[in-house]
Amino acid sequence: MSLSPAFSETSFDRLPGWADDDHLAAFAAFRRSAFHVLTKPYRSGALGVDFAAFAAAYDEARAVSPPNRSESRSFFERHFVPARIDAENGGAGLVTGFYEPEVEASPVRTERFSVPLLSRPADLVDIDDANRPAGMDPYIAFARDTRNGPIEYFDRGAIERGALGGKGLEIAWLADKVDAFFAHVQGAARLKMTDGRLCRVTYAAKSGQRFTGPGMILSESGEIALEKVTMQSIRAWLKAHPDRVDEILWQNRSYIFFREAAVDDASLGPIAAAKVPLTAGRSIAVDRLLHTFGTPFHIDAPSLTAFDAKPFRRLMIAQDTGSAITGPARGDLFAGSGGAAGEIAGVVRNAADFYALLPRPLVSGTAP
Repeated sequence: MSLSPAFSETSFDRLPGWADDDHLAAFAAFRRSAFHVLTKPYRSGALGVDFAAFAAAYDEARAVSPPNRSESRSFFERHFVPARIDAENGGAGLVTGFYEPEVEASPVRTERFSVPLLSRPADLVDIDDANRPAGMDPYIAFARDTRNGPIEYFDRGAIERGALGGKGLEIAWLADKVDAFFAHVQGAARLKMTDGRLCRVTYAAKSGQRFTGPGMILSESGEIALEKVTMQSIRAWLKAHPDRVDEILWQNRSYIFFREAAVDDASLGPIAAAKVPLTAGRSIAVDRLLHTFGTPFHIDAPSLTAFDAKPFRRLMIAQDTGSAITGPARGDLFAGSGGAAGEIAGVVRNAADFYALLPRPLVSGTAP
């Protein structure tokens, strides 16, 4: 496997903000991946960052826990070489934000709590090139199992009108349809149950259709100017137009199914695609077809100040993905859990330069 020409090697002293970052926080996130891969290695991405090349870095990360930022910085400089990643259009890359919503929920349906979060249905099957029927959209990775073979699954509108009613799939009930929708968008939620428990739901599967964001719908229809589209502006519009909520949300035909998960550490986010808990401000979702989970990325987004009121220049670890995250210089920054994190994530849409930290065994002539 050879490295893609999209990578342009550089040096750590040329990374904007590298010396000022908290590398200890990034190391903690990297170390979680180091332990996970003992049970299941990550798949190597198409850009040529071979998972096997991380072996020495993972071995040391499991064996030691640096006590400060300086030693953590030395760890990354010892095991990796930075390389700028060119965006597909030749310009800057793009970062957006995501978070784990925290909402009130009930274990049973009540007059107030009437919007369900559903578990995976028994008739939902995985689809790939081996069992995809002729003519089915090659994007679709899930379908409905029938006697005559797989067919497209019920979409959001059909499910919310009751297509899966009576099957006992309800995990919990929310009070607001828009809250449920944004739990779907984020792929996870913390649930403050009416019986006092703190629970979590995370992504289990989806109906299979393509995602269509309400922001684009509202922008294209002239309801919200594109430059003003944020999670906050979308929520405000939907609150002001309750009679049009279904009209807008059902245009996103994709529907998410969840599974229950424990909240073992309230300071960490949900377990995501890389099978480790996400770390606020240190985990990034990337295009998993191109990149290899566990790869450290230094992100330089000087116009982004929502995280801590200063230009965003941080080392992040690739630990999630998403259907809207496509391209070599495209990422989704995990902001954390709860309302404050949502306020950050909802406004992030910024140009950014991406620098991948490549394992030294992949780069010739780079002995530390």
